Amino acid sequence: MKKRILATTLLATCIAAPVMAADNQEMVMEARKVIKQFATQLKGELKKAMKEGGPVNAISVCNDKAPKITDEVSASSGWTVARTSLKPRATANSPLPWERKVLEEFEARKAAGADPKTLDYSDVVEEDGKKVFRYMKAIPTGKVCLNCHGGDEVKPEVEMRLKSLYPSDRARGFKVGDIRGAFVLKKTF
Repeated sequence: MKKRILATTLLATCIAAPVMAADNQEMVMEARKVIKQFATQLKGELKKAMKEGGPVNAISVCNDKAPKITDEVSASSGWTVARTSLKPRATANSPLPWERKVLEEFEARKAAGADPKTLDYSDVVEEDGKKVFRYMKAIPTGKVCLNCHGGDEVKPEVEMRLKSLYPSDRARGFKVGDIRGAFVLKKTF
């Protein structure tokens, strides 16, 4: 009898595992679409602001518009959308313990030769008795990012504006290709 129960349990697990993997893959694809939507909107606003007034003007996009875009994309997609970093600009974007662990894993994978553009992570956890799908995608530092997130590249007027808006700013000293942070998405199902 015990062997039959064990065999049935193993069979059920083997059947369910590919379904769960397929469900997770669908969730990953959906999460990537949400990130693309968010990143496209944010990038468009940043380009416009840079064109109109350079990096000092673009800071207002990150400070004022990025939270609104985050809220809009979250509301329209059904996902909770956020950004985090090991070196956050705003303390509100400090990583949760699981996010920190993933970011540190991203850094280890990058150090081992992985391309930051390919780094992502997903899992399913239980929170308050409900299943939650979590997804993170690394944000690589591009050349234009150095205007506000670089080291010596940051101009004095940008430095002053950043200090006035973000007194606890740690989002500095990045180089092209560094992991600036990550998009974080969650969805309860």
